[in-house]
Amino acid sequence: MSTMQTLTPHVYWAQRHGDIYLRVELSDAKVSRLEVVGDGRTHQKKYVYPLQYKSSVFLTPHSLSPWHQVSHKSTQRQVNIKILKKEEHWWSRLTLQEKKPLFLAPDFDRWQDESDAEKELQAKVGEASGFGSNKDIFSSDKHFIDGGGDQEEQRINKISVESRVRRDPYLGLKKGYLFMYNLVQFLGFSWIFVNMTVRLFILGQDSFYDTFHTTADMMYFCQMMAVIEVINPLLGLVKTGFFPAMLQVTGRNVILFVIFGSLEQMQNKSVVFFVFYLWSTIEIFRYPFYMLACIDTEWKLLTWLRYTIWIPLYPMGVIAEAVAVIQSMPVFDETRVYSLPLPKALGQSLSFSYTLHVYLLIMFLGLFINFRHLYKQRKRRFRSRKRKAN
Repeated sequence: MSTMQTLTPHVYWAQRHGDIYLRVELSDAKVSRLEVVGDGRTHQKKYVYPLQYKSSVFLTPHSLSPWHQVSHKSTQRQVNIKILKKEEHWWSRLTLQEKKPLFLAPDFDRWQDESDAEKELQAKVGEASGFGSNKDIFSSDKHFIDGGGDQEEQRINKISVESRVRRDPYLGLKKGYLFMYNLVQFLGFSWIFVNMTVRLFILGQDSFYDTFHTTADMMYFCQMMAVIEVINPLLGLVKTGFFPAMLQVTGRNVILFVIFGSLEQMQNKSVVFFVFYLWSTIEIFRYPFYMLACIDTEWKLLTWLRYTIWIPLYPMGVIAEAVAVIQSMPVFDETRVYSLPLPKALGQSLSFSYTLHVYLLIMFLGLFINFRHLYKQRKRRFRSRKRKAN
């Protein structure tokens, strides 16, 4: 009797606060707990995807339970599996190990950010509490897993959904704080943008050379405030990553305080205008978007601008910053500002311009990291919107 060959199929995953969704690409398959057996279009083979989940899940259906902990549906091309988490919270990744298995990938057809999933749950709770509504609260899940739908099961499902919405007693305070922060930043960058635009129309190119002296105080204020954006993810107040925020805030503050603020010779150069104008143009769309998110409001045009306008402006801003760094190098060599003292045998000091050569490389590496991060955000956002429209 021949031994059945064991292979690993491609597995795509997504999650909600209480569920894991797996889509296994395999034809004519049968499921048994963590094993998938199918014909593989040739002869019968055994397909196994060995996953150690990041947290505990229910893997065995309980016959006495009002809902199944694991449910699945097989089609001719794939197996859709829904697994219930033991604790209802958002996972940073699916697997226990940090390194993602080669056979595992996100299911972008069902993918949602944590904030989008929370909004979906809140919408379902609203539907569940409506009077005279016959709409199935789990209609979105039934597109993934077909199942029975008697009234008792729907009632239990409604209770389950309500229990998944995390009620934070400080949520209103947090949203109020974030709203005020984004409002202050929006007003600050708007003042800079309007000031520079008006001066450009009145003075033309002459406005390039005194940009620093007319707007530096407000830019100092806004960029010192921006340090809060690095702290917020560490405190769990926002769901954006710490590393991308740290890269952007640190990079801008190096340009503002070290390159422009420390060297008077740089303050009269036209590159200051382009750096400040590109920064403020990006922010006058980003901050109001976050303001509206704090009050659960969306303006579609603003959302599109927030996730699109950075595509040309962000690289242009980095190029302008790089020009400022290159122009400052001879000034640092001449003034010896921030030079590193050396022993007499090696020379008097090491110019800060050598550090800036390294910083240029880091700057473009940061451009790649942040551009990739922003592109993924945009892709997830508009995939989610397209899915909701359908």
